[in-house]
Amino acid sequence: MAASRGILLDTGPLVAWLAEDEQFHEWAVEQFRQHDGALITCEAVISETWFLLRRMPRHLARLRAMLADGVFDLSFHLEDEAAAISALMDRYVNVPMSLADACLVRLSELHPKLPLVTLDADFKVYRRHGRQLIPVICPAK
Repeated sequence: MAASRGILLDTGPLVAWLAEDEQFHEWAVEQFRQHDGALITCEAVISETWFLLRRMPRHLARLRAMLADGVFDLSFHLEDEAAAISALMDRYVNVPMSLADACLVRLSELHPKLPLVTLDADFKVYRRHGRQLIPVICPAK
């Protein structure tokens, strides 16, 4: 069932929110402050975030605490969405599309009313359901 409140969350804003020295930290903090409801993401985003924070133990500890506290809605199941994910990755093979990006596009299809908070300009190229723009929240550059 699609959530009616919340945001879809990409790796970049999550890393920026956790790491005070990141360029978009203040922007990310403001996004989390402005949006209530679910923080919907996928395990691929968590994995990317974990990798990027691997040498920052304090920030990684915050991510682990958020996971333990159930802060994220991780109800997306790659196994259930494998065909849709594969089709998206085939369609955007020239971009190329990461697994996390494909999962977020699919999450946008499943939660059409929710915006995607991202730093990734590729989401201006990606489309959900073939031709629909994905509503994104990203910093002005």
